Amino acid sequence: MSLSIYSDEHFMKQALNEAQNAYDEGEIPIGAVVVCENKIIAKDHNRVERLNDATAHAEMLAITAAQNNLSSKYLNECTLFVTLEPCSMCAGGLFWTQIGRVVIGALDKERGFSKYSKDIVHPKTDLKMGVMANECEVLIKDFFKNIRKK
Repeated sequence: MSLSIYSDEHFMKQALNEAQNAYDEGEIPIGAVVVCENKIIAKDHNRVERLNDATAHAEMLAITAAQNNLSSKYLNECTLFVTLEPCSMCAGGLFWTQIGRVVIGALDKERGFSKYSKDIVHPKTDLKMGVMANECEVLIKDFFKNIRKK
């Protein structure tokens, strides 16, 4: 079985590449990719430490880049692929963009938006959770395990 270049797994692998970039930079390894018409139009990873900005989450950076790419505040024709369930701040940002679809890797039981309510994202947004969840979880767990060793 071959993997389609337009599959959720293909784009999640791209988000995982971004998460690895964050890991390599000493950031919490979360990556995000925005896709429109089967084309990546924006991608980024956490840059909280580098930018000294608590809001510099992968999702926020990627959606801002996508909005700039499309010259639009709305992303209703786009899909966000993110390696970890967005926090409520990022989910609020996704609400205001009216993003069409969000594909999530690992769930975040401590800080993920669904802990509070799935209604934080726009009611027209389609959610898909658990895509490549194991791979996404392993990267984050490994990151925090290494931090605790130091």
